[in-house]
Amino acid sequence: MFNKIKISLLVSLLALTIIFSISGCSEKSEEVTQKQTQKTESNAVTESKPTDANPAPQIQPEEQQAEQIKEPNEQPPVEIPDVGPKTVKLETSMGDILIELNEEAAPVTVKNFLKYVESGFFDGTIFHRVMPNFMVQGGGFTENMQRKQTLPPIINEAGNGLTNSRGTISMARTDNPHSATSQFFINHRDNSNLDYGGPSNPGYAVFGKVVKGMEVVDAIAVVKTTMKAGMRDVPVEPVVIKSVRLVSGQ
Repeated sequence: MFNKIKISLLVSLLALTIIFSISGCSEKSEEVTQKQTQKTESNAVTESKPTDANPAPQIQPEEQQAEQIKEPNEQPPVEIPDVGPKTVKLETSMGDILIELNEEAAPVTVKNFLKYVESGFFDGTIFHRVMPNFMVQGGGFTENMQRKQTLPPIINEAGNGLTNSRGTISMARTDNPHSATSQFFINHRDNSNLDYGGPSNPGYAVFGKVVKGMEVVDAIAVVKTTMKAGMRDVPVEPVVIKSVRLVSGQ
């Protein structure tokens, strides 16, 4: 009887020992697993920090466009040397036109034209007569079609050998050959019918030529026109001569 009780106690103690051993191993296994998981999670966060903390700079399309727009402004402006033939710049509402004056062939006409330039007479005037495949005329009227007071008329220098070819500038006048004052025109095509042909055909005096900006003349020539103040071929939207300045030659 005593022996049976002793054996039963030993079996119970052995069972308890096995249970505690299994429990201890399980706890250690979970602890190792948790530590490994924490280590892995820590490495993942650490590895992602450089990218998150210091992202590579991104240039947005808007920024690229802004940079492209700024680039032309960063270029130094082109300076026209103050030497050679006298050159004037017509700044118009449709763009700039550079005109080289021929003082040798038309000294009186060029001198007269430069008087108007120096006084600022042309500033704010318009191209008041525009005819495609013929010419564009300006230098005498304001935007509200008021005619400006001029200097006395000059002699006609049309017999100077220059022709009214495309891009040349000539003096406008009345039927009187020697009536030109301030109004001028730029030939949109070759207009040989306007050239000097003798006493019976006095012609129109050429005194210079467009050297840059003929595309502006082409654009002016095709604007929509109407009748204003009793005159035909007046642009519907005023083509304003903002200023005329001597930019080369003294």
